[in-house]
Formats: sequence, structure tokens, C-alpha cells
Amino acid sequence: MILGASSFAGSFPEIASELQSVELYMPKLGVYKNSVLQKDILGSILDELSVCDLKTSIHAPYFADVSTYPKDVVIDTAKMGDREFRLIRDSIELASNLDSKAIVLHPGRFDNHREACFDRMVSNLKLLASEAEDNDVLLGLENKEGTSTGNLCCGVDELIRAVEAVNSDNLGATFDIGHANLTCNGDSAKLREFARKLAPYIVHVHVHDNDGVWTEEYDGDQHLAPGSGIIDYSILNELKGYRGTYNMEVFSMEDVCSGKETLMQILE
Repeated sequence: MILGASSFAGSFPEIASELQSVELYMPKLGVYKNSVLQKDILGSILDELSVCDLKTSIHAPYFADVSTYPKDVVIDTAKMGDREFRLIRDSIELASNLDSKAIVLHPGRFDNHREACFDRMVSNLKLLASEAEDNDVLLGLENKEGTSTGNLCCGVDELIRAVEAVNSDNLGATFDIGHANLTCNGDSAKLREFARKLAPYIVHVHVHDNDGVWTEEYDGDQHLAPGSGIIDYSILNELKGYRGTYNMEVFSMEDVCSGKETLMQILE
């Protein structure tokens, strides 16, 4: 078992003092300008990381329509061009250089032609999986929260269908338990079934908590410390055979420490 936290939770030394891994959250590292990777800025960040004993995972850029998300790294995996492929390729190459455990990708968006959007996403993911294979890294397609409209792969069946359609050893699933809880409307039995069905495909796990209901703020996606919402984290015991990283997507070291205590009671 590897416990980690996203890079926005604290400094590398702070995270290293509590955990074994950090997820480098590419959209919020400040390493892009006009969609171009600023290698000098990234190099400085990696220098800071190099003195800490931390494993890594990578969160690639994705689609977000909020003011806090940088517009020059917006990606819809159902509608990709040269810029979008280049942005994901940056994450793939970085993961290869750091020997990262996984690269998190978000699924695409859909319009009135859902199946056509799904098919385009799968075609794009096949190309990305081929690049991942060339770089000997793993991609994890993340389930989105069902309370946010327009996203593919909120439900477990569609996520599994996407992974199976890509049919690559280099693409599996990132299980986001907070998103799944919202999709399941806070129903613990439904969430347990979600976890059980997805378990064979999981290459990475995101852990955070919420109240299981839609809210005006982030569609209910609160990213609370594990144990601060309604999720029964014994559900993680359904992930039979998983030995990868449990990455806490929380916003402070206080939440990291609180979440760590909750998870250790379940996972030890």
C-alpha cells in the first residue's frame, strides 16, 4: 500500500513527512504558458522534489469550466487536436522520466451525440495508450461525478466499456471514490457495487470525501478529508489485489493527516 497526496495539499517536504507519494497536478503547477510547457519552471520544481523520498503519479490536464482552472490547458479527450495531444504527451514523458506509478486522465465530454463522442474518446485514448506503451507508463481513466452534467464515464459500466474498448495493457481505470459517491447519490451499497465491479481494472485510486449530494459549489465535489463526509471507507476492501497508490485529493496538510488516520484504520 502506498499513501499519497496531490501536490496542492502542501510542500514536497511536508507531504514526504507523512506519506510515500505525491501526485504532480500538472494544471496547477504553474508550468504552462500559452499551452507550452515551461521547462525551466518544471526543472526547478523537480529539483525541489529530488531531495524528498517520494514516489510520484501524474495528473494530466483536463476539461474544467471554472475561473480557477487555467484556460490554456483545457482538454476534452473526446475532442483532441495537436495541442491537446501535446499536453498529454508532456505528462507521459514526465511520468516516464520519473518512473511514476500512473497518469490520471479525465474522460471526454458529450453533446447530443453521446455515442459519437464516446467513440472519438476511445479513438484518442487508443493513440495515447500507444504512446504510453512506448514510454512504459500506465494511464488511468478516471470516473467523473454524476452530479456534473456532460461528462462521459461517470457510471462504472461506461467506464469499464471505455477501458475494454481501448484494449491496452497501458490503460486502466483511476477509481475516484469521491466522484463515485456522488454518482451513487451517497448510497453506500451502490458505491460498494461500483468499487467491486471496477476493481479488476484499477491502476490508481483517488480518495476524498463529500456528502453525496449535488451542491451549487463544484456540484458537490467537496474534496474533504477522508472521514469528514459520509463515505464508508471500508469499501476500499472491495479492491481485491490492488497494491498501488491511494492518493488523497485534499487541499491542506491538516486534511492529509486526518485522512491518513482514517485510511490507515481500513488499509493496514
